[in-house]
Amino acid sequence: MAPEYIKRGEFSTKSDVYSFGVLVLETVSGRRNHSEHREDLISHVRRNLREGNISSIIDPLVKTGNTSGITRCIRIGLLCVQEDPAVRPTMASIILMLDRRSATPPVPKQPAS
Repeated sequence: MAPEYIKRGEFSTKSDVYSFGVLVLETVSGRRNHSEHREDLISHVRRNLREGNISSIIDPLVKTGNTSGITRCIRIGLLCVQEDPAVRPTMASIILMLDRRSATPPVPKQPAS
């Protein structure tokens, strides 16, 4: 659930964007956001992306030769789970980011925890 919903009970289309981002990260990683792992999914993905350790993020069942496409999805997922709903992308811009394979998605500022 989006942090603004948990903290203040506020729900908006940006809450849906947050949920979409979690879904993308869960799909790519093969991990659930809330599980028995020591580190939550978003922190795990963010840390490994920052360290350049993409292979430890990607579920072996998802791995293909196209790590750039998977990395793009990871970056988009992290954009969606930013703490501040105002800086999360809209679904329209997410579609454009997914469609424009030549452009690199912007770097997320602050992930939700």
